[in-house]
Amino acid sequence: MKLPHITLRDPEEARINLLPMTFTRPVSEIRLGILTLREKWERLLPGSYSWETSDYLTDKYPASSTPADYIIDANIIPTPSVVADLERGAAPEADRITSLYDIFLKNGDAIETDFRLLTEGRTSQPLPDNSILIGNKSLLFIEEGASVEGVTLNTRRGPIYIGKDAEVMEGSCLRGPIAICEHATVNMGTKIYSGTTIGPWCKVGGELNNVVMFGYSNKAHDGFLGNAVIGEWCNIGAGCVASNLKNDYTEIKLWNYREQRFSRTGLQFCGLIMGDHSKAGINTMFNTATVLGVGVNIHGSGFPRNFVPSFSEGGASGFTDVSLTKFFDIASRMMARRNKELTEADRHIFQSIYDFAERYK
Repeated sequence: MKLPHITLRDPEEARINLLPMTFTRPVSEIRLGILTLREKWERLLPGSYSWETSDYLTDKYPASSTPADYIIDANIIPTPSVVADLERGAAPEADRITSLYDIFLKNGDAIETDFRLLTEGRTSQPLPDNSILIGNKSLLFIEEGASVEGVTLNTRRGPIYIGKDAEVMEGSCLRGPIAICEHATVNMGTKIYSGTTIGPWCKVGGELNNVVMFGYSNKAHDGFLGNAVIGEWCNIGAGCVASNLKNDYTEIKLWNYREQRFSRTGLQFCGLIMGDHSKAGINTMFNTATVLGVGVNIHGSGFPRNFVPSFSEGGASGFTDVSLTKFFDIASRMMARRNKELTEADRHIFQSIYDFAERYK
């Protein structure tokens, strides 16, 4: 049987509302739960996939000349029922991500859905005797090559997924739903609460609550991070703390690129939103609901402002621009540590983001 061709189309309003995460990727490449949105579609609806996204992203995420059997809004969260609706030719009754905070708000449910998708009919690696499991054993899945030694795991509120070749070090406490993706590292004594995804090749320590880390990023030391979204190739220094609740308990406002202002969210909890390749030095403090663009470097004492445009460097005392030459040099060195290369397609993407950032400084 011929497999269908599927185009994942970025709805323009959703794409802009999801900036800065969608500066560097199509909407379908956002990680929600264990998998990205595209990876969910590929498992639920096998076929060939292409993207309909911003022009400057198409070298890395190309469109296809093959007519699409299905053109799907990329911010739809796929489920078996959504796929069944599509295959019947019906308009799908689907949940979507439409804002930055949807990523962490909907992450716990997405972990549970992905857990069933990835583990049904499969057998977990055994939990070592030196670890403690509280709750249902069937809600813990350990992939081949993962190391889980001297750890406390609680599945009473949701599943815990430990990916291939991941390591959860001794003394760590995890309360599901949680996803520790392939090759991720959880350092000794880390506390991870529900609704958290640690993406591939990430390294974490300290305390995390309802955090989504896309991949290749580090928060390896003590410090708190909650209700947060962290892109790829980010680094959060030792002792860094990000507030997720205002002292007066009032509603949180979050920077919105489409409106070019801080917009009401209806939320009481919202932490750090960090675009790709951004960094925070040791003991950095972030106010509630701070948004950092791409290639931002925060350092120094005091609280930086709640929105920092892409390619900026500094802190509470002010910011200077980061040149593309300097950015490329830092990004190349960081990526080389994971045997990855900054490609020409990547450079073109960052040049386009840089040009965009210059218009709004």
